[in-house]
Amino acid sequence: MSKNPDLLPLNQARRRIHAAAMKLFAEHGVTKVHVSELAAAAGMARGTIYSHVPDVERLFEDVAAGLAHEMIVRVKAGFAGVDDPAARLSIGVRQYIRRAHEEPLWGRFMSRFGLSPTLLQALLDSDPLADLQAGVDSDRYHIGRAQLPAMVGLLAGGTLAAMLPVLDGHATWREIGADTVELLLVALGIDRAQARAIATTELPPLAPPV
Repeated sequence: MSKNPDLLPLNQARRRIHAAAMKLFAEHGVTKVHVSELAAAAGMARGTIYSHVPDVERLFEDVAAGLAHEMIVRVKAGFAGVDDPAARLSIGVRQYIRRAHEEPLWGRFMSRFGLSPTLLQALLDSDPLADLQAGVDSDRYHIGRAQLPAMVGLLAGGTLAAMLPVLDGHATWREIGADTVELLLVALGIDRAQARAIATTELPPLAPPV
C-alpha cells in the first residue's frame, strides 16, 4: 500500500515537491508556479506544500540549485583515478548529454534553464572551472587565463545546446556528445586527432544520487 504523500518524512516530501516543480517548470517553460498547480502535480494538499515550501517565490532557485549540486556530485564521482583535465571534461560533458537522453524531463529543464544565474553560478563554483584552470596552468590547454570565463560560457552553452538534438530525436547522445567534446577540446588547443580519441573513450556509468 502506498504511503499518504502528505505524511511523508521531511526529505522525501521535499524531493517529491521539487520533482513536481521541475516537471512544471520544464513543461511550461516558466519559473513560477501556483501552489494549487504544484499541489496537484505532487499529489499533496496545499497545506502540505506550504509547510515544506515556506517561500514559493524562491522555489525555482531552490530546485535549480539542488539539481546543479546533485549532478555535480554524481559527475565528480566518475572522476576517480582520472587526473587529465581533458579526460574529465570529456566525461562531464557527455554525462550531461547522456542523462538528457535517459531522463528527457530533466534534459528539458536543463536545456531551458541551464544558463540561469543560479545554475551558472553553481558551474562557476565547481570543478569544471578548476579543471580548466588546471589545464591552462599545466599547458594542457592553450588559452589565456583571462579567457577562462569565456571558456566556461562556451562549455556550459555548448553542453546545453547539444542536449536539444538528442531530446528532439535528431542525433544520438553518443554522436552529439563526442562531437561536442571534440570541438571544445580543439578550442582549448588540443590536436584534433587526440581530441577525437578523448571524446570517444568509454564513458563510465553515472553515479547514483546520494
